[in-house]
Amino acid sequence: MPRATKKPVEIDFHIWDGKNHRAMFEFLGGWEHQPLQASGRNFEIDHGIVEGGLIIKTLEGEYCASIGDYIIKGVNGEFYPCKPDIFEMTYDVVV
Repeated sequence: MPRATKKPVEIDFHIWDGKNHRAMFEFLGGWEHQPLQASGRNFEIDHGIVEGGLIIKTLEGEYCASIGDYIIKGVNGEFYPCKPDIFEMTYDVVV
């Protein structure tokens, strides 16, 4: 059976802590703030769906980001949430 390894790739990320709205919105880009609502082409906030309220619009659909999740910007500019344990197994942080 043929086998392969992933190519090393550097990604940008932020950790969603439920309070770092401005940094997260700037990272995700294209946002508008209106009273009780914030959304953009890559995300929306809905506190009724998930604690912290961050929903990431990915290429595969919408995913809820839990507090503590890593929000990753992929190689093609797409965004997606990643659980901390998966992030730590997959990535080494570049300093």
